[in-house]
Amino acid sequence: MNAATTMTDIHIDDFYRDTANILVTLYNTFPRHITLYVEDISGPDTPDDFGLHSKRHESCLSTLLWLANSDYLSYKGLIKREGIEEATLSHRTFLLLNSAQTGSELNPIEPHGSADLLINQLRQELQNGTSNTLAILVKNLMACSRQL
Repeated sequence: MNAATTMTDIHIDDFYRDTANILVTLYNTFPRHITLYVEDISGPDTPDDFGLHSKRHESCLSTLLWLANSDYLSYKGLIKREGIEEATLSHRTFLLLNSAQTGSELNPIEPHGSADLLINQLRQELQNGTSNTLAILVKNLMACSRQL
């Protein structure tokens, strides 16, 4: 892989990291509905002289909206271009995060006490993983979500 290919795919690495952060944040507050701000996921933003957000901020907001459109989460409304209100995990995503993954199969198990749960794997990768391992985990999570 050359440097040009790697540079153009940084937005995809950001997508995987944002997705993991969003899912973990919503899981940590489930079943409560919360206001989820883009800056809480992607970090502080510095709008330009015209008040337009950075590409990074807009990409994170787009990730939130894509996850909602793809039935990973639900929300009541958009707060300007700053975040979403009354956000929560969808039923499917809650079940998915409380499942263990074995290869390409999902195994529903008790949600307490298992280090193999997908939610625990996401937490671990966000803390200690690399972009590559986080990308693999999120891609697998999305592929497994089609089983539910």
